[in-house]
Amino acid sequence: MILLQTSKLTKLYSGTPILENVQFEVKKGERVAVVGRNGAGKSTLLKMIADEIDYDSGEIHKPQSVIIGYFAQSSHVNSNDTIYNEMLKVFQKTIELKGQLEALSLKMAEEDPTSESYLKIIEQYQQLNHRFELMSGYTYESEINNILNRFKFNEIGFDEKISNLSGGQKTRLALAKLLLQKPDLLILDEPTNHLDIETIEWLEGYLKKYSGAVVIVSHDRYFIDQIATTIYEVEYRKCTKYKGNYSDFIDQKALSYASLMKQYEKQQKEISKMEDFISRNIVRASTTKRAQSRRKLLDKMERIEIPKINDKSIGISFEIDRRSGNDVLKVENVAVGYEDKLISDHLDFHINRLERVALIGPNGIGKSTILKTVAGTLPQLSGEIYYGKSLDMGYFDQEQANLNSSNTVLNEVWNLFPNRLEKDIRTLLGNFLFTGDDVFKIVHQLSGGEKVRLTLCKLMLQKNNFLLLDEPTNHLDIDSKEMLELSLEDYEGTLFFISHDRYFIDKIATRILEVTPHGVLSYLGNYSDYIEKKRILAEQKAAEQGESSTTTTNSVTDYNKQKEQRRLEQQRKRRLEDIEKKINTYEEELAYKKAELFQEEVYLDSQKSAQVQSRIEELEELILEAMDIWESLEQLD
Repeated sequence: MILLQTSKLTKLYSGTPILENVQFEVKKGERVAVVGRNGAGKSTLLKMIADEIDYDSGEIHKPQSVIIGYFAQSSHVNSNDTIYNEMLKVFQKTIELKGQLEALSLKMAEEDPTSESYLKIIEQYQQLNHRFELMSGYTYESEINNILNRFKFNEIGFDEKISNLSGGQKTRLALAKLLLQKPDLLILDEPTNHLDIETIEWLEGYLKKYSGAVVIVSHDRYFIDQIATTIYEVEYRKCTKYKGNYSDFIDQKALSYASLMKQYEKQQKEISKMEDFISRNIVRASTTKRAQSRRKLLDKMERIEIPKINDKSIGISFEIDRRSGNDVLKVENVAVGYEDKLISDHLDFHINRLERVALIGPNGIGKSTILKTVAGTLPQLSGEIYYGKSLDMGYFDQEQANLNSSNTVLNEVWNLFPNRLEKDIRTLLGNFLFTGDDVFKIVHQLSGGEKVRLTLCKLMLQKNNFLLLDEPTNHLDIDSKEMLELSLEDYEGTLFFISHDRYFIDKIATRILEVTPHGVLSYLGNYSDYIEKKRILAEQKAAEQGESSTTTTNSVTDYNKQKEQRRLEQQRKRRLEDIEKKINTYEEELAYKKAELFQEEVYLDSQKSAQVQSRIEELEELILEAMDIWESLEQLD
């Protein structure tokens, strides 16, 4: 079932098309990710299909019964109510129905159980109770508690006034409230902002099992990889569809580009030969007709455009002025925080030269405070920090506090390196996408992404051999993240960084430091290695928990059962994916065959028309059979 479909959708800003002739659709159960560079029009597309802004031409079709829920990057809950009471508003109709049931229950108590009026009340109660169950009547309170806990509002308190929350907390609450509403189609624009890794992983699991369809804009590639079944890339005002997740999209796009490039080069050779033939034969009487014929063919030829490569990415190359010693950093029994507030203590870890160490942990555990303390912008409360020899330390602050808000972009960099020529500074800024008059922008007027690029530019020029990076990928689009990754992979210094971008951690980290309430745990490898080791440790712990051999045997049996269940679940998911592909294939052929009935060569030929009609009926039967299998597999979840 198609929940939403656009046809030739176009949006103009000041007469210039941002999106043009966009074809976009969402089917029931589909998980769609919209990707593309910053400014390509992704959020604009989401706003149009969510009916938040108008479009200039084209059409959007959706069944009237389909309910759409939209979460914008700037979504906030603005209310004077408490967190819990605000969530209760989602279930207002359920609560009203609960009141009606309670009133009927009291009424029943007053009636004679043998009377006809009592039987009528019983019947009415049963009908209302059935509706009450369907409207989460017996589960809505636990649903609210669960989702608020998942979004870490238990750490604040459910009775906290919303007016006292920070902007990020109000955004998280808006997402939590939308998920409780369970619309048929969830449209989410950057839902992972303001979430820690633990909450993002929970959200992934929730969206995978979500009964409706989901459309997401996100720069979190790991998140998209886990969820998406379809990718739409917004580029050059167009929207191109790819089946699969983000990794599949990357592979398909590369193949598509190579294929189109091959076709283009083949056609160019053909054009060159035809032009050569025409130039040599057009003036000769014996061959002029053949040359004219070739010219006509050339004029009618549909030219393949050279495949475009959008190379507008930041150009980063982190270099070092000198090599550091092998021992870069040693932290011994350190406590961090502020004079009036301890954030984290019992910190013990070391970092060696050329290591790329990722610092992870839930929000509020003290990761940024640790990095600031190591960078020297905060004094440690206790313990010792030892720095290695010949160490040149550079610090990227996620809040960009080291930027002078009154400077121009040009002066912000030039003041740091006054001996360089202006043209050289402008060339460097160009590599970070500050071109033309952009260099005269005032720092406080810059967007979050522009501030990140400017900070990275300054950091690159310092040529430090030890980089401390606090969320360096925030506000960067996917292409810019990939350029940053490439530069850090080639970096000959040492890295100590914080990131919620698991794809980035996976690409860069050689070791993970996990901050816990009791100190720091170290894991060799990248994020995938860390997850696997955590899983193994959890299974070992579960197997060792029993006090007797019987308990241990039961644990092993349970483990084997879980393993078998995981295998069966993976098998079920593969069958679901296969049947969904079949249904999509059948539906696409069905749409094509129905369109064929309106072709003159078909409807004027009774034999052809009958063949097409027969195939349509066959496809409709195949779709029904496939849908029955799909539903039975879904119910096994």
